[in-house]
Amino acid sequence: MIELKNILKTYELNKNDKVVALDNVNLTINEGELVVLKGASGSGKSTILSLIAALSKPTSGEVIVDEKKISKLPDNFASVYRRDNIGFIFQKYNLIPTLSVKENIILPLVPLNPPANEILEKLDKVAQMFNISHKKDALVRNLSGGEQQRVAIARANVNDPKILIADEPTANLDEKLSLNFIEILRELKALNKTIVIATHDPLFFDLDFVDREIQVHNGKIVL
Repeated sequence: MIELKNILKTYELNKNDKVVALDNVNLTINEGELVVLKGASGSGKSTILSLIAALSKPTSGEVIVDEKKISKLPDNFASVYRRDNIGFIFQKYNLIPTLSVKENIILPLVPLNPPANEILEKLDKVAQMFNISHKKDALVRNLSGGEQQRVAIARANVNDPKILIADEPTANLDEKLSLNFIEILRELKALNKTIVIATHDPLFFDLDFVDREIQVHNGKIVL
């Protein structure tokens, strides 16, 4: 499903200085796998996620998803690829506080311009799945942290993506909400989603439904 081949990713700070974020990374993730990328902040975990989501391009090497090379996609095609394949759960949710729960959830559907009845069907499905139906008309800014998290997860799933990506999803949560999120992940894994999580939260380590834990250190995968 996902393959990173000989990935080098550098960022230029100025003409004479650059940072190596990923150095010769090779990684294969199978369809339906749940993989946890472990490592300290700055180790390269989030860079791997951004490459899989085509939010950034490698300096060299190839990213292949579902047998398609996505590493050199022009921005407009990269947007279509994300829309059709990726659900992203951001660390700080990236919700729009002045919009309602239902408006936030259906945002990924807007570019598709589907019929109104299809929008409502998809909205109702994910709102029920993630237990946020009772708050559909509430403004996001009035929700608790746990409720906002559920909105973010519902939004990530409204297009029924093949791949779910989560970047430090419990960084802003207490232990109870973190454990709730882990149980939601268990349910998503049962739906045969391919899930990639970047985290340094020990709550994710040694979970019985995680297929692999991969250590990332200083831009390299540590075997």
